[in-house]
Amino acid sequence: MGDQVDHAAVRRSYDTVAEEYATRLGNELDGKPLDRALLGALLEEAGQGAAVADLGCGPGHVTGWLAAHGARAVGIDLSPGMVATAARRHREAAFREGDLLALPAEDGEFDAAVALYSVIHVAPDELGRAFAEAHRVLRPTGLLLVSFHQGEEVRHLDEWWGHEVDVDFRFLDPSRVSGLLADAGFTVEMRMERGHYAHEVDTRRVYLLARRT
Repeated sequence: MGDQVDHAAVRRSYDTVAEEYATRLGNELDGKPLDRALLGALLEEAGQGAAVADLGCGPGHVTGWLAAHGARAVGIDLSPGMVATAARRHREAAFREGDLLALPAEDGEFDAAVALYSVIHVAPDELGRAFAEAHRVLRPTGLLLVSFHQGEEVRHLDEWWGHEVDVDFRFLDPSRVSGLLADAGFTVEMRMERGHYAHEVDTRRVYLLARRT
C-alpha cells in the first residue's frame, strides 16, 4: 500500500476473483440509472456504430451494454482472467488484454472511451500517463467518460469474497483529475457527483466527461 502500484499483484487479484466478480456484479448496470444515462449520452454523441473502448473492462458488463446499444465495443483489461470471462459472457463485443499505461490500440482507433473505476488502480504519478494513452487512442474530439471514488484515502484488500488478494483502491481528488486530463489534452465538459446506491459501497462517486482536443 502507498504511492506505488504492484501491477502484477493487481492482475493476480482480479484473475482470482474474475468469475465471482462477473456473477455478483455482471448485472449491476440494471440498478444504476445515472450510469446508464451517461453511457447513453456518450453513445448518442459518438454516433451509431461508433468504436468505443471500455478501459479496465473487468468482466465486460459495460462493454456488453455498449455493444447491445449499437457501439463497436472493445473491452481492455489488465487481467487475463477478466478478459477470458468477459469474452465468454459477451460474444457481441471484442476484448483485449492490456494495461492502461500502454493500451493495445492504434492511434485514433476509437470514437469514444469509458474508464469506470479503473483509474483507481493507477498510482498517482501514473495517472497522467494513463490519460495520455487514452488521448492517443481517441480520434480528435472523441469523448472520454471517467469515474472514480472521491477522496484521498487508499483502501487495501487482502481478502475479497473469501479469496486471497493484494489490491489497493485509491480515492481521487476531482480537481487533480481534471487538471491531469487537461494536461493530457482533454477539455472537461461535464462533472457529476452522486452518492452510493443501496447495493454499492458507501462512497461519493465522481464522473467526468472530457473531450479530446
